[in-house]
Amino acid sequence: MSSAEEAELLYQCVRCGAIVKSSELELGIRCPYCRYRVLRKIRPPVVKRVQAR
Repeated sequence: MSSAEEAELLYQCVRCGAIVKSSELELGIRCPYCRYRVLRKIRPPVVKRVQAR
């Protein structure tokens, strides 16, 4: 992945469920479809390994 792809964050609107890229957000954090201000950051599924004692 390039650094531009890594910097791209994905958000999901809590109200309408639309997935929005961080480049699509214009004036702060607000859904461009329903104008709701609560967006949840989508994180990739990462498996963390913890060593047992």
